[in-house]
Amino acid sequence: MNIIEKLFELPQYSLSFKEKSEFLLKELNNLTIYHYEKCKPYKNIIDTIYKNILGKYKDISDIPFFPVRLFKSLELKSIDNDAILKTLTSSGTTSMQVSKIYIDRDTSLLQTKALASIITSYIGNRRLPMIIIDSESSLGNSAGMSARGAGLVGLSNFGRNHFYALDSSMNLKTQELIGFLDKYSNEKILIFGFTFMVWQNFYQELKKNNIKLNLDGYLIHSGGWKKLTEIAVSNQIFKQKIKEQTGISKIFNFYGMVEQVGSIYMECEEGYFHSPNFSEIILRNFHFKPLNSIGEEGIIQTLSVLPKSYPGHSILTEDLGIIHGIDDCKCGRKGIYFTISGRIPKAELRGCSDVYALAG
Repeated sequence: MNIIEKLFELPQYSLSFKEKSEFLLKELNNLTIYHYEKCKPYKNIIDTIYKNILGKYKDISDIPFFPVRLFKSLELKSIDNDAILKTLTSSGTTSMQVSKIYIDRDTSLLQTKALASIITSYIGNRRLPMIIIDSESSLGNSAGMSARGAGLVGLSNFGRNHFYALDSSMNLKTQELIGFLDKYSNEKILIFGFTFMVWQNFYQELKKNNIKLNLDGYLIHSGGWKKLTEIAVSNQIFKQKIKEQTGISKIFNFYGMVEQVGSIYMECEEGYFHSPNFSEIILRNFHFKPLNSIGEEGIIQTLSVLPKSYPGHSILTEDLGIIHGIDDCKCGRKGIYFTISGRIPKAELRGCSDVYALAG
C-alpha cells in the first residue's frame, strides 16, 4: 500500500500533526522530484532558488514552494497536452489574468476521492436532495471550467435531485424552491453555494419576501468574505441570520482554491478550519520564514499530495491566517486548526464570491 492509499484508508482527521507530517514528507519529497523532472518551468524555479538538495528535505516546512500567482504567468504542467482531461481557471474578472490548472485523469480521480472523504466525514455517506445557490448556466463545459464551475460540480456529487435555485439573471426562483422543499419535506437537505451569493441571492431574498423556512440539513459554503466584511457581516452573524431564516444550524464554511482542488479545509463546529489527511498548512512571515508560534498571523502556504499533473503540491497563497492549536481542538479532530484573517496587502481580489460581487 502506497502513502496516498494509506491516507485514504485512515479516517479523516485521525492523524496527529506529527504522524501526518511523516506521511506527507515522504510523498512531498517524491512529488518534488517528479515535477522537477517533468515540468521545465518548475525545474527552473528549483534550480534558481533551492539548489541541489532535491528530494532530501527533512521537514515539510523545507519543501520548495512558489507564489500562487505564478500559475497566471507560467504554463505549469507535468503532463503532455494529449493527457489533459480538463483545464481549470481561477476566479478573475475579464481584465484579470487567470491561473490555468491542467488536470489529467489520475489527478482528477484523486481530487474527487479526497473531496468525498472530507465531505462525507461531515454529512455522512447518504446523498441528500440538494439545493445549489447558483444558476445552472454557471457550470460551463467539462473541458474548460472556472473555479466557480469546478466548485459546483465537485460539491454536487454529494447530493441528488439537484435544484439550481437561481435563474440565469441570478434571481431566486422562489416558487420552484418552495415546490422543491415541499417535495422533500421529510428529508434532510444539502445546500451549497458561494458565501456572498448565499447571503445576497438566497438569504436576503427570503428575508425581503418574508419567507421563513424550517429546514433540517446542512449548508456548505465557500468563497471571498470581502463584500460581507464591508457590510459588517461576520462569520458568526452569517450563521445566526441563516439559521433564523432557514432553520439550518449545521453550517460549514471551507477554505480551498482551484490550484489545489480536492484539498479543502473544512470548518468545524467550533469555527476553525482543519487540515485533512492529504494536506497541511504552514504559516510564514513576510521574509518567508516558517512561524512556530500559536496565535501568530502569517502567510498561508498549502501543501497537498494530490497534484500529479501539475506542480501544485506546495504553494504560497496570498491569504493570511492564524493557527490556533494542534491536535487539541474541542471538536475532536486532530491536526492543525486555524482561521483566515485576511489577504496580503495589495493582493489581487480573486475569491469566487468577490469576483461575482465585483461583476454585479
